[in-house]
Amino acid sequence: MSRLDPLARRPAPGDDPVTALFDAVLFDRDGTLVVDVPYNGDPARVEPMPGARAALDRLRAAGLRLGVVTNQSGLARGLFTEAQLAAVNARVEELLGPFDTWQVCPHDDAAGCRCRKPAPGLVLAGAAALGTTPARCVVVGDIGRDMVAAGAAGATGILVPTPVTLRPEVAAAPATAADLTAAADLILQRQALVTPTEPRRPGGTVLVVRSDSAGDVLLTGPGIRAVAAGADRVVLLCGPRGRAAAELLPGVDEIIEARLPWIDPQPPPVGPDFAGDLVARLAATGAEEAVVFTSFHQSALPLALLLRTAGIARITAISDDYPGSLLDVRHRVPAGVPEAERARSVAAAAGFALPAGDDGTLRVRAAAPRVAGDYVVVHPGASVAARACPPETVRAVVVALEEAGHRVLVTGGPGEQALAAAVGTPAGPTSLAELAGLLAGASCVVVGNTGPAHLAAAVGTPVVSLYAPTVPFGQWGPYRVPAVRLGDPAAACRDTRASVCPVPGHPCLTRVDPAEVVAAVRLLGVPVPVISEAAA
Repeated sequence: MSRLDPLARRPAPGDDPVTALFDAVLFDRDGTLVVDVPYNGDPARVEPMPGARAALDRLRAAGLRLGVVTNQSGLARGLFTEAQLAAVNARVEELLGPFDTWQVCPHDDAAGCRCRKPAPGLVLAGAAALGTTPARCVVVGDIGRDMVAAGAAGATGILVPTPVTLRPEVAAAPATAADLTAAADLILQRQALVTPTEPRRPGGTVLVVRSDSAGDVLLTGPGIRAVAAGADRVVLLCGPRGRAAAELLPGVDEIIEARLPWIDPQPPPVGPDFAGDLVARLAATGAEEAVVFTSFHQSALPLALLLRTAGIARITAISDDYPGSLLDVRHRVPAGVPEAERARSVAAAAGFALPAGDDGTLRVRAAAPRVAGDYVVVHPGASVAARACPPETVRAVVVALEEAGHRVLVTGGPGEQALAAAVGTPAGPTSLAELAGLLAGASCVVVGNTGPAHLAAAVGTPVVSLYAPTVPFGQWGPYRVPAVRLGDPAAACRDTRASVCPVPGHPCLTRVDPAEVVAAVRLLGVPVPVISEAAA
């Protein structure tokens, strides 16, 4: 299997081969940068939040551009003038240093504009003004509106709560920090994690490993592309649940499929020939090096032993347990890092970085869209029962979307056709590659925390995420794509990692209001298709 474009992994002459995780940080103003004084038009009342200047200067020194994205409905209400607003903003810069862009929404909630947070307009405009994309921006704010706007734009959100921040807003945030100092720490830490400190000499065959489900394999894609940028050949060891996704990943030259009994959720018995057979297959790859990608609850050491036995000279993996001589590079990752960045950090620990021009988003070698026209995809199934929205709720969502004027296609994976038929009109059986094409043509997809959510992100399609909080949203939510999270983020199942819902009635998703889904689709900027009389 050849790469989609082998030349795409080579840095252009003169380009920096290390791609930074973020280009810019966009801050809310009131309650984040400065103490919130409602409808303030007096520069004398501007007071910086504790540690703000030092935190901003650290980010500037790291090469990040800074901007402000702020709702100022006081203008629409006549509570201060444009001149007073400009004077207040000038005082903010006098105290905190210059910002590279100011994006201000002057409207109130009644205006229905696309710029007032939680709409994503200010974030989109801020990224454009700084010559970057929302995916390469961090939004720092103190309330839920800031985080929703960040997510709907496809940016990273960090919530810095204050006494006025609501508990559900804190629970729903993809990441939190105690103050601006901690927020700057988190941004710089995540940036450093994906940056190699000792670049590896390019070339050779490298074995990469992700023996998990399709969604996990897709999330590992940026890390695998980093390895591919510095290797002549990449062999991917995956399990049967991830094989279809592995076949879609750019940067992979060969696939070995093996079920690893310490990772597979339904492991077969281990026979006396298991180790010998797998060692022989690993040795036959001719790999000189291996990079083992795992999730936070998995151990890389059983496989590292087999890799060592197969004669692989250099092995990199995350391990909290003492690895002895099994690992050459023992990597550590703090809790809460998004899975895609966790994978990139392992590659970086081995010396691999994404090539210039690669923004670190998820990618697949997707076919052209299978269905033409404007439509919304609803995918009711999930690989784990606890993460699936109940069929009756999804059916109500489909009806609400159709009544709002959207064309809805319902998809189902293997064994999910009856479920798809129960909630709407199925789009027909699709392979993962066909589903990628279908999602690529969609205006957005409504889906739970399951593989198709990450497949949608990989083809750049916005996601309405019906998210059960059994695992952290900041780690497993749709990565670097416009998304709106729905569902109860503080439900009793939060962080339980349960595969079957431990709460009677599955309330975290049963209580999703179909009207919320329609509103989320609108927030993502999805227009209602206009059907001509002739077509009707």
